[in-house]
Amino acid sequence: MTTFETLERLEKAEAAAEAAVEAEIAVEAAAEAPGSGTRIPDVVATNAPPNSLRTLSGMSRDDVLTLLGAGASSLCITWLLFGVLTPLSGPLGFVVVAWAIFLVVYGLMVSMTESRPVMVDKVMAAVLATGAVVAFIALASVIIFTLVKGKDALTTWNLYTQDMSETGPADSITQGGIGHAIVGTLIIIGIAIIVTVPLGLTCAVFLTETNNKLTGFVRTVVDAMTALPSILAGLFIFATWILILGFERSGLAAAVAVSIMMLPIIIRSADVVLRLVPGNLREASAALGAPEWRTVWHVVLPTARPGLATAVILGIARGIGETAPVLLTSGFAASMNVDPRSNAMVSLPLATFEFVRSPQPALIARGFATAAVLMVLVLVLFAIARILGGRQAGQVSKRQRRRLQGRSARDLRRIEGLDGEDFMYVEPPPVAPLSSSAPLPPRPPPAPEGVS
Repeated sequence: MTTFETLERLEKAEAAAEAAVEAEIAVEAAAEAPGSGTRIPDVVATNAPPNSLRTLSGMSRDDVLTLLGAGASSLCITWLLFGVLTPLSGPLGFVVVAWAIFLVVYGLMVSMTESRPVMVDKVMAAVLATGAVVAFIALASVIIFTLVKGKDALTTWNLYTQDMSETGPADSITQGGIGHAIVGTLIIIGIAIIVTVPLGLTCAVFLTETNNKLTGFVRTVVDAMTALPSILAGLFIFATWILILGFERSGLAAAVAVSIMMLPIIIRSADVVLRLVPGNLREASAALGAPEWRTVWHVVLPTARPGLATAVILGIARGIGETAPVLLTSGFAASMNVDPRSNAMVSLPLATFEFVRSPQPALIARGFATAAVLMVLVLVLFAIARILGGRQAGQVSKRQRRRLQGRSARDLRRIEGLDGEDFMYVEPPPVAPLSSSAPLPPRPPPAPEGVS
């Protein structure tokens, strides 16, 4: 650094110091001036704005009137479009156009009195409510149509107690039944449940509680099996079980094919449910010294039990309605067969398929009645699974609450010694206080050399 640069830096430092001193003097002078200092502005009391929070549950009078007005406007505009102004026609088009106009008019009417977020929320609520209504109408129409078409066969007792071994295509619905299909469905789905539920839950626990390279591979395979067509599962079992291994077509082969369709559904659903278990429950169990297997068995699985029951229900609903795998691996039989290891065994979906494709009115009515029995059977299995699944985590029934209260009372009596056990408090021996003047104990003599 040259002498000129050094002098220039010194001049800049002196100028900065002088500026700082002048600024400090100016601040002190302003503070000593009369009327100076910090002044707190006066607080003017104003009326608080009214509480305008919007109620998220229920509908107010204005909401109802807005809905009715938008509905009436949409119907009038649609009637003008379909009857006067344009050559449009058709009931389906009328409903679709009326619904679209209703959403537009409803959004405009709400935007006149509400903010944009409220308007968007109400319009989307109307869209979702419409979707729910459409889904309910579709489900109700299917159920009602099935019951109406099969009402003549549903009212006959022979439908549930007989088979089709002695009944011809031209016989009336008072002869023959689907008892063999009901028994075959229960046997096939029972074997499939025994196979898939332990495997599916074990695989879901493996995917959730472990993290290695094999986990990603297994999850990819399960995702690919979820979209597997049922006809391919039936062809696979037919090629391996029957053609290669040499076993005959039977209910056991059909159960294995149905298990292939149920397994990925149970695994994926159970995997999602187990991921929802809070991690702090696992951490608390590990902090108490529990091994990982005990944490899974006593903490994770009981917490996710209702969700696991739902996963099993979804798997059963997928497997109980399969027709192609049963047709390929078991075949159709008109007589009762309770041995899944040999001979053909028919299921309710396969019986429905065989009956409905017949031109005889009696067999068609019997086919719709079989479909109605299948719906009832699925409903019964669903109810059983929900009962076994129990309540949500943290929710106990009255009987469980009484049991917990009795257990707590017994623990209290045991602790207080009311069960005949005397718990005596033993006073610990006094400990002499450590004094600074007390002599220290002598040090032990040093060990001789060579002795460790």
